[in-house]
Amino acid sequence: MAKQLSDHPTLDELNDFFGHDRFAEHVGCRIVEGAVGHGVVELDIQDHHRNALGNVMGGAVFTLADFALALASNIGQPPSVSVNSAIDFMSASRGTKLIATCDAEKSGRHLGFYTTEVTDDTGRRIARVTATVYREGE
Repeated sequence: MAKQLSDHPTLDELNDFFGHDRFAEHVGCRIVEGAVGHGVVELDIQDHHRNALGNVMGGAVFTLADFALALASNIGQPPSVSVNSAIDFMSASRGTKLIATCDAEKSGRHLGFYTTEVTDDTGRRIARVTATVYREGE
């Protein structure tokens, strides 16, 4: 049986469990908080996150949102994998940090439906991601 987190893990437990996500770590994603059906992660915007126009690359925004989804859908649940995601880019960031907050809309035995809002540290809405995850039933 795969390792599972409790419903309300500490920040140390979250970092230990999700610390093996090398890509999120490489991009600069940091865990802020997590509980069943909820995850918050952030990233300081660096030059390497920017595209040719000077805006944050969409892939960096999506990676942050996907990492928030990983927290929200895997805490206190059997392991989940994303099967579908759609992203709406709403605005270019004007801040120095991105924050992704993911919450469960409905989390069933096999399917979960999640929405992630990505904002910057000025409060500007950057993107919205809707995702569906699949998990093995117990």
